[in-house]
This record gives sequence, structure tokens and C-alpha cells, in this order.
Amino acid sequence: MKVSSLMHPDPIICHSHDDLQRAAQLMWEHDIGCLPVLDDDGHVVGMITDRDICMSAYTRGSNLRSIPVASAMSRGVHACGPDDDLKRVEEAMQQFQVRRMPVIDAKGHPVGLISLNDIARRSQRGGVSAGEVASTLAAICAPRPLLVTGPQA
Repeated sequence: MKVSSLMHPDPIICHSHDDLQRAAQLMWEHDIGCLPVLDDDGHVVGMITDRDICMSAYTRGSNLRSIPVASAMSRGVHACGPDDDLKRVEEAMQQFQVRRMPVIDAKGHPVGLISLNDIARRSQRGGVSAGEVASTLAAICAPRPLLVTGPQA
């Protein structure tokens, strides 16, 4: 099964120079929890979630209008293409512990978004097994190793 058969086409996006107020507004208006972040050339350079916005505002103690998206977004973007096999995408979601992936064209421009929710809903109609969904969810939710910083005792 190809990603194009499950993805949401024409994803809602924001730009790295937008402020967090704009990102939060888009999420609220479209009832979504994440946005691909684009640079001035329209390439996906990050992802931002509602949690990123909340934690950034909390840790900075600042107004959302004063915080640029670029300072709160995740920069390690794991993306896929519309013709990629769904199994490969599930494996990448498991490996990188991500629930959503932007779907990009050959030039790095967004053409869609695929989420674990899309895969789970598809399992209800066939084509994806409930076991695959459970395995992907379990891998995504597994605790990450803690990073130890500072001097070691």
C-alpha cells in the first residue's frame, strides 16, 4: 500500500519565521496538533506540535507573539514520499518514534501528511493489520534513553 492512499493532501503549514501565535492559531482553526514548518523556499525544515508551543512558552515565560516558530520546532524531520510503501513508513515511525510524518515531493515540498491515526483508521477497513498498528504504537511510545549531561560522578 502506498502512502498516497492514506495521507492527508495539502497539509496546513507554517513558516520558520512565523511566531508561535500564528502556529497555535492554525492548529486551533484546523483542529490539528502539528504543522510542517517551511523555509522561504517552501522546503520542510521542521515540525512543530501543540506541545512544542506550550513548553516553549512555559520555559521562556514569554508571549507566543514574541517567540519564533524556528526556536521551538523540531529540526530533525523524518519525511516520506507519496509513492513510499506504508510498511517502510511504519518502520521509520517506529525507529524515530514519531507519530506524524510530512509527505514531500522530490524537491522537498510538502504534498501531504501521514499520521499513526491514519494508519489505525485504515486498519478498520483492511489493508493494515491491527498487529502492525499495535507494534508501531508500542515502538513510538517506548521510553527513550535518558541523556546524561554534565560531569559524571
